[in-house]
Amino acid sequence: MAVKKSELYSLLWEACNKLRGGVEPARYKDYVLVLLFFKYVSDRYKGQPFAEFTISTGASFEDLIAAKGKSDVGERVDKIIQKFLEDNRLQGSLPDVSFNNPDELGSGKELVDKVSGLIAVFQNPAIDFKNNRASGDDIIGDAYEYFMMKFAQESGKSKGQFYTPSEVSRIIARLIGIGNIRQMPTKKWTLYDPAAGSGSLLIRAADEAPVDENGDSIVTIFGQEKDHATAGLAKMNLILHQKGTGEIKRGNTLVDPAFTDDFGELKKFDFIVMNPPFSDKSWSDGIKTSEDKYKRFDGYGIPPEKNGDYAWFLHVLKSLDSNGKAGIIMPHGILFRGNAEESIRIEVLKKKYIKGIVSLPANLFYGTGIPACIVIIDKEDAETREGIFMIDASRGFKKDGNKNRLREQDIEKIVQTFTNHLEIPGYSRFVKYTDILEQNGGNLNVPRYIQKIDDTLPQNIAAHLKGGIPGTDIESLKRLWDISPDLKQEIFTCVDEEHDVYNLALPSGEIEGVIGQDASILAEKQKETDAIFAQWRDSVKDILLGIESETNPKELIRMIAVMLLNAYGSARLLDNYDVYDCLLNYWNAKLQDDVYAIKASGYEVGREIEYEYAQKKAKDENGETISVDDTSKVKSFEGALIPREIIEAVYFADELAAINELMEQSTALEAELDEMREDESGDEGLLKDVLNDKGDSIPKANLNKRLKELDAKKTSAVMDAMMQLVALFDEGKTDEMETLIREVPELAEFDIRNKNGTFGKAKLKTALKVAADTAVVPEIYKDEYDALTAYATKSAEKDEADKAWKEARKALDDKVEAKYGDLTVDEIKHLLFDMKWMAKLEEDIRAEIEQVLNNLSSKVLLIAKRYEHTLGEIEERAEKSRAAVVAALERMGYKW
Repeated sequence: MAVKKSELYSLLWEACNKLRGGVEPARYKDYVLVLLFFKYVSDRYKGQPFAEFTISTGASFEDLIAAKGKSDVGERVDKIIQKFLEDNRLQGSLPDVSFNNPDELGSGKELVDKVSGLIAVFQNPAIDFKNNRASGDDIIGDAYEYFMMKFAQESGKSKGQFYTPSEVSRIIARLIGIGNIRQMPTKKWTLYDPAAGSGSLLIRAADEAPVDENGDSIVTIFGQEKDHATAGLAKMNLILHQKGTGEIKRGNTLVDPAFTDDFGELKKFDFIVMNPPFSDKSWSDGIKTSEDKYKRFDGYGIPPEKNGDYAWFLHVLKSLDSNGKAGIIMPHGILFRGNAEESIRIEVLKKKYIKGIVSLPANLFYGTGIPACIVIIDKEDAETREGIFMIDASRGFKKDGNKNRLREQDIEKIVQTFTNHLEIPGYSRFVKYTDILEQNGGNLNVPRYIQKIDDTLPQNIAAHLKGGIPGTDIESLKRLWDISPDLKQEIFTCVDEEHDVYNLALPSGEIEGVIGQDASILAEKQKETDAIFAQWRDSVKDILLGIESETNPKELIRMIAVMLLNAYGSARLLDNYDVYDCLLNYWNAKLQDDVYAIKASGYEVGREIEYEYAQKKAKDENGETISVDDTSKVKSFEGALIPREIIEAVYFADELAAINELMEQSTALEAELDEMREDESGDEGLLKDVLNDKGDSIPKANLNKRLKELDAKKTSAVMDAMMQLVALFDEGKTDEMETLIREVPELAEFDIRNKNGTFGKAKLKTALKVAADTAVVPEIYKDEYDALTAYATKSAEKDEADKAWKEARKALDDKVEAKYGDLTVDEIKHLLFDMKWMAKLEEDIRAEIEQVLNNLSSKVLLIAKRYEHTLGEIEERAEKSRAAVVAALERMGYKW
């Protein structure tokens, strides 16, 4: 079974938990990522001849496992990892950590436990990369990215600068057009990031590039990073994403660029991506700006001494090939700040290098809360470029903790709008260079050119004074009236055509029902939830049922997602980007794991089952008690790909219905028991003496003990007489026995004599038992005894019901488990596509359209209620209330 992203993410964070306490949060990533890297490389390349990495004896993850629990485990781990680094000439390439560091990991048993615990996390079978070669490349790399994001979230402003949110990286990678290049025998395309950080921007851009016939990228990667530890992270990141041949150099790019040509000039690159430190105040340290030997400022001017934004910008321009393209992240200030930056900006604009600008939401980046933008640079045919395509994407995001985050729909909308140059009011616009330079003095501030559409409804003073609903408010719901023109007249009545004033035509409480039952609305709803979805579902069926080892999951999801976007382009209720978000959210949560698993193992993986076992205690090699799986006792199981609930619903509906009926019976009996207990659990309650300490349940031991105590108190006249009769028999007083029988005629009804008329001892004892059955507890205990007996009887009924459904459940479990193994590939495809994937998406889309209708109904109701009472009416009601309060106070003796 292929490694699942969700499991790997969870385990990575579990590894962090092992370090909490002594290790600073900023260091979590170094320890955990070194182990992740080593585990991945060891699993992937051990025993592989001519592999990219050498895994020799004494330098594999198995050697770490052997060191686990040893008193010198920290020293052993350091030696094992150091040997691996030496074997592969990677000394100094990874973050500098020691697993024998008492300052961070503690000493003695504490260090042993922490390091051994870390190794145990990565020893989990769920992240065995030996059997994951077909899909591990993307999963392990993306898990690395996830972990870097989590670290950035925890580290805050001071430590987040090394990481560019993956959503922004993906946008840049697609906007620079690296995916459109073609293979040329005489050219090797180049990609560069002068402020590489952890390498996420480089990787996302390289992922977009085409591959050659051997599956290798036709782009060569170059990056430079000033921070030593972060440069190591970037190198690890490249390797984990199968881009280990990429070069990451350490050093200050502005002071000492690492990539130069044979003439000592800056190396030229085809593509550049960059997210430099914003407003770098020390950028000029070590540079004599007026004599920059790389001539980066020539023809533009020197950036401000305490703000390096344009220093990085001009470094990119100088490093770009004559047809090169770049996507860089910059603070908004570079678009409009004056003085030296304004002069530089105007010179850049004159060369027409800027192709596009995307304004992003504020508080998006972990290193800063200020808003930023993406600047797209394109030198190819720049002289013929007429303007800049601008996008204001500042309002498209979701809250994620204390940060903002782009949604999948926000990403795709930016890319589709930019790629197709779609001009959308309030969102995007093509602005001519002449307008920018001649009319706006080179100011590129996006809000200057794209005015946000204010969709809030202004208050209408006249309506508040005179009453009625303004027609402008009603027309704000044009989307609704376009679908159902008759609906407007059904809800509103025009009372003043000259001033365009309306009143409600029905009670406000009926509005939601009228909208929900409107024929045109229902028809449109059915079209969007049934017809359009069915059309898209049919178009992607062969794609999702044709996954093979060569399938590229990222290309697959992009293809079917764009098809969904286009399919819902004509929808009038649903926004097609909201529907797109439904698919991508499901992809991220579940669907991608399924696709990667099928890619690795085929659709037959649908037969696999994952078991959860009971735990048992055992001794480790050091004699310490640990918990281990007891594989002889299965607690539960679930289909690795197909949920058991689907198997049950499709193949065992009758059995499932029977179980549900039995469980409903048990639930009903439980409710009756709860009611009986609640009714009689107070201070005077008949069941109070058998409640547990918390008073919320009745243990059976308590119940049975009290019943026995009351049984011992049972008595009756016949029973007492029978006991006397037995005593007299034991004493041999037969005459007295005869007298007693005459005095208590009921005794004559018992069979107590032998055939010869004498009294029989055995018969007397039997008669005593019969008499005891007719005995009752004394009147003082009768109500309590009856309540306890009733509770015990009902509890026994519930026990029987529970036993019945558990036996039925076990029988069904056995059938389901067997059915998984019997599934054919065609059955698996049907269950996955129709019953799992499409069923979930259809459910989400239906929920989305219900939300849209609820929002529209709420807006109609808001408009209706806004002007429900005029100002005069409100004042009159307020005056009446005031007068009533004054009168009440006067009656109580208060006057003023």
